[in-house]
Amino acid sequence: MADSNTSKSWLKILIELVEVYFKSSRSSNRKRTWHQHVVPFDEGWAVRREGNKRITSKHRKQSTAINKAKSLAKKHKADVIIHRADGTIRDRINYD
Repeated sequence: MADSNTSKSWLKILIELVEVYFKSSRSSNRKRTWHQHVVPFDEGWAVRREGNKRITSKHRKQSTAINKAKSLAKKHKADVIIHRADGTIRDRINYD
């Protein structure tokens, strides 16, 4: 049979771990944004939602990607961030 001191200490550790987990989950409860980035992709351009690794759509021309990003940003009252071919930011359009 387990020693009562040992079981109390394990119980105390478990409670502390659960408390830390819930505190961290509350603090990282940030609202996700719908900002749309127009970025260089392969031989063309892509639209990517801010914070996502996956692209939303890919296009041959930057102007087509910008139009797609604008329609998404208007729908979600977000921004369009347009990048240059080297990845730097060229322009930002706000649809709040």
